[in-house]
Amino acid sequence: MRKVTLLVLLLGCLLFTTYASATARPVKKKVAAIYPELARRMHVGGTVKLEVTIEPSGSVADVKVLSGHPLLGAAATDAVKHWVFEPGPESTVEEIAIDFNP
Repeated sequence: MRKVTLLVLLLGCLLFTTYASATARPVKKKVAAIYPELARRMHVGGTVKLEVTIEPSGSVADVKVLSGHPLLGAAATDAVKHWVFEPGPESTVEEIAIDFNP
């Protein structure tokens, strides 16, 4: 019984992983984030994580900063708002990371 439960759990994880990776929408057009001058002078760097809502047409509907330095969040948001994704059957939400290195 324990082996069966473990097998079912493992198969469920594999299916979820496959489904999660299949939902990522390819980017057709990326706009590079502009490193803020104040952040550059202060040697502020790091990764900004964003939650991006994508319309069925592929345009970006909404961007929310999940984590990262406040000086870098606005620059990352401004860039990703101009990205264009592959069209899809419905709106999707993706998590995107933008790296800033001083």
